[in-house]
This record gives sequence, structure tokens and C-alpha cells, in this order.
Amino acid sequence: MAHQQLSSQPTIVGTDEHDQEPIDELIASLPITKGLVHPAHRLYQNFWCPITVLPNVIAFRQHFKAKDKDIVLVSQPKSGTTWLKALAFSIINRSHFNISNTPLLTSNPHEAVPFIELKLWPDLDGLADPRLFATHIPYPSLPESVKRSDCQIIYICRNPLDTVVSSWHFLVEMARSEDQPDWSLEEHFETFCQGQVLFGPFWDHITGYWKESLERPRKVFFLKYEDLKEDVEGQLKKVAEFVGLPFTEEEEEGGVIEEIANLCSLKTLKDLEVNKSGKLLGGIIEKRSFFRKGEVGDWVNHLTPSMVDRLNSIIQEKMRPFGLEFKMC
Repeated sequence: MAHQQLSSQPTIVGTDEHDQEPIDELIASLPITKGLVHPAHRLYQNFWCPITVLPNVIAFRQHFKAKDKDIVLVSQPKSGTTWLKALAFSIINRSHFNISNTPLLTSNPHEAVPFIELKLWPDLDGLADPRLFATHIPYPSLPESVKRSDCQIIYICRNPLDTVVSSWHFLVEMARSEDQPDWSLEEHFETFCQGQVLFGPFWDHITGYWKESLERPRKVFFLKYEDLKEDVEGQLKKVAEFVGLPFTEEEEEGGVIEEIANLCSLKTLKDLEVNKSGKLLGGIIEKRSFFRKGEVGDWVNHLTPSMVDRLNSIIQEKMRPFGLEFKMC
């Protein structure tokens, strides 16, 4: 796969004036709620989408043609997205780059692997196979070509207790960058539990991909952040095998897996000059904001016992019936 750096500047895609008018009318008809940073979220196909990217999401769903060799990285926001992008990019491109010349030394992972809802997606035609891109879009709202083709999906999720804390920190950073008032953790927690967060409800987002991974394990690889933290090299081998690029015995003996794990670690990425300054997502968020703690169990330092009980009740009701459980610390 030849590397091509793609901008993260939001752009309405795949539409002309004839297409755009019905999209605008559709968006105007959708339920609306106030967001933390974005001016509002609209309820589209039962998930809350920021209106700033909703035109792209709709156009992507209507027009995108997947290729069988495409690899799509999917996550709920603040669930290990940056880490997965770096790891997947390194695995897939290891025949082109090593740790001394990888583009990750000079580009943020979000620049190396574009978000489809933030980028002019026809530009992906310029990428060599396998094309690698990312999205936060829930499974039911993916283009039919993604679902029906042989392209593969790697989904990463994180335990909701840590996710709610991490997403709060991130959204506060975004609010401050736009001179908007901070939300308290209590306010964000309430919104999170109601499901009215970026691409939420979180329980539908996670269980949607979880069920697909059980029904079509060759199509969807379901990865848990906590498992990745516990055994990163073992999980890297599984990802490589899933995408049809298993590590050779020579690579394993030569320490290639360990090199990728170390390169893509939070500490290494955080210390790179390219990630210490500059902004992403249309210039509204500092690159450094994507690298906070990355710990499992940090929620114990933020959530009250009543918060933990409430969120555990939601997990019990909405997720455990599907056999989905999380390591909380």
C-alpha cells in the first residue's frame, strides 16, 4: 500500500447541487440536540451525528463504492482510535516502511489514515490496494457496498467507564479551543448515559459491530482496548493474520512485532515532535490532545460510586445479553 497523506479538513463529498438539496432537506427534518463543541447533533438512522459531518456521512453512505481489498478501521470516539490507526498502518505498510522511515515519524496517525467522514472520499481512488481508512459510523449506516463486498473491518472498543472519562477530557479540550464553555463531567456523563454523544448511543454502536463479528468473523475483527493493552504483540499477530498479512517467522525472530508495538505506543507517539504541536480536525483540536493517559481503569479517579452503578446497569441491560463484557481495571 503506497502511503498518501490526506487532509482531515471536512469537505462535503460526492454530491452536486442536484444531490445536495435533498440531503439538506433530510438533515433539516431530523431531530436535533445541542452538542458540547459542535453546534448541534442530528439523529440520523438512530445515532447522533454532528451536523458538521452529517452531509459527508450521508453522501458516503449513498455513493461510496468499496473495493474487496479495502480495510476499514472503526471505533466509537475515544476508544483507542489513534492507537489502532498507528498499529494498522504499520502492519499493512511494513513492506514499504520500517521504524526508521515510517511516515508516522512525520505525520499524526489521523493524517496517515483518513477519517472518511472528514475527507473527500473520491481521493481514496489514488491509494494503492489495500486502501486503509477509518470511520466512527455505526454498522447499520455503513454503505451497502462496504457490507456486501469482501472488504474487511477492524473494530476497536473500550470499556464504557474509561470511555466516558476520556471523551469528556477530549471534548473539554475542543470546547476550550473554540472559546466555548466547559461542560462538567456530571453533564457529560448524563449525556453519555442518554446516548446523545458523538455517534451514540454507545451501546448500539458497540453491539452492532460485536454481533457482526460473531456472525461474520472473516469480515469483522472485534478488538478490545483492554486486550490490546494486556498483550499488544499477541493482538498484533491476530490483526496481521486477519488482513492476510501474517508476520513471518523471520519477522518474529527479528523483533518486527516488538518494533511496531514500541513505535506505536502512547509514550513514543506522544514524544514525537510532530504530535507535540499543530492542530487537526479542521484546526479545532491540538494534536497533543489525542495522547492523554491511555490507561485502563482511570475512571476510578473521576467517577463517583453512583455513576459507576448507573453505567454498569446500562452495560448489564444493553450489552451483556449479547455476551459482551469488559475488563474494567
